[in-house]
Amino acid sequence: MAKKCAVIGAGITGLSAAYYLQKEDSSIEIDILEASDVPGGKIKTYQKDGYTIELGPESYLGRKKIMTELAEAIGLKDDIVINNTGKSYIYVKNKLYPIPGGSILGIPTEMKPFLTTRLISPIGKLRAGMDYLIQPKPMEPDVSVGAFFRRRLGNETLENLIEPLLSGIYGADIDKLSLKSTFPDFKATEEKHGGLIKGMRANKKKAPKSKGPVQGQFRQFKNGLMSFIEALVKDLEQKGISIKYNHKVDGIEKLDKGYQITVNGEKVYYDKVIITVPHTVFRNWLNDGPLNYFDYMETTSVATVVMAFDDSQVNNKENGTGFVIAKNSDTVITACTWTDKKWSHTTPPGKTLLRAYVGRPGSNVVKENDDAAIVKLARNDLDKMMEIKGEPEFTIVTKLFNSMPQYEVGHIDRIRAIQHYIKTQYPGLVITGASFEAVGLPDCVAQGQRAAIQIAHE
Repeated sequence: MAKKCAVIGAGITGLSAAYYLQKEDSSIEIDILEASDVPGGKIKTYQKDGYTIELGPESYLGRKKIMTELAEAIGLKDDIVINNTGKSYIYVKNKLYPIPGGSILGIPTEMKPFLTTRLISPIGKLRAGMDYLIQPKPMEPDVSVGAFFRRRLGNETLENLIEPLLSGIYGADIDKLSLKSTFPDFKATEEKHGGLIKGMRANKKKAPKSKGPVQGQFRQFKNGLMSFIEALVKDLEQKGISIKYNHKVDGIEKLDKGYQITVNGEKVYYDKVIITVPHTVFRNWLNDGPLNYFDYMETTSVATVVMAFDDSQVNNKENGTGFVIAKNSDTVITACTWTDKKWSHTTPPGKTLLRAYVGRPGSNVVKENDDAAIVKLARNDLDKMMEIKGEPEFTIVTKLFNSMPQYEVGHIDRIRAIQHYIKTQYPGLVITGASFEAVGLPDCVAQGQRAAIQIAHE
């Protein structure tokens, strides 16, 4: 009799887990249980009147190749698009500055652009240069990203350049964000070369030189990220994998062999289980032993605000893709993408598309304001940064409550303990996804793949 596996959650992690599990062992009967009536999780694409607008994640990082490889495998090779290049900016103390050329996530690797930028004062630049003299210090066993960069490069470079870039990825407080969980390579580089800037420059010299024009770092699809989800769903269904929508899991019970899952009030037996939903959901089913970490793991609520205008309404002469905002600026928004400039496929000719981001750790602005109020707050901020006339042709607000898990100091060590506990106490069950190791789309695909391989070979 064929073994049965339940994959709980039809977001990108769950769909990827099902894909790789079927590839690893086609004899396993797979059911994907999804509480909502659509797949994709946070991924949502709006298409109308020539617009292709992402309401959740905007794109994925091209150098993490697993998602591109999966897209090609399911027939989307010709649909992949690369972002247009252009300057990126940082809004610091109520003014836009271009990010210095040659910086990698804010870390300078070319001296001239860093020395000539007005983002950092002469004293701040001198303090950053002290990185060449400061010896590496043990992590013991983890430190915050903020503490690491303050020690290496000083407060000003951290707050004006690095923090807006790094905290934007994780929606996190950089002084609580775990270095070991997010950017351990920076620590390894510092220790290997005796300094961060020295090490980053050495790594850059060793990197293979790209031939031809510089390409953007990010990838998308002609019909949006949802087209990737739809193609993946179609591929799974053609292979006999069942996706059961409106199937809400209420509990999981471990048996002598296998698991009994309560779905819509009914009990269903499965030999194996892969859980890919957020920790805010699965902690209601499993929270014994070290799993109780997820009872107090912090999250941040965020929102995206899309505004569409006629070109004549927006005076934006910058040849760039958008900007992030330092915490020392008086704004509600944390970043803005000039979407029509970054992604040509998203916007009809003659139109301007802006996408602003709202939501910081510890802030309740997303929870306390309705959509109209959030649009007003975002518009007030955008008016400080560019000249906009009149009202937008339309706006779309997407709220994602408690959607950004906070990887605070010590996170990855707790995760390793949890994974060991699950392996010993819950054989044939794996929990994975953004609450565990990484939040980017390719990272979620990779976590789904690892879960599938583990389940197939246990």
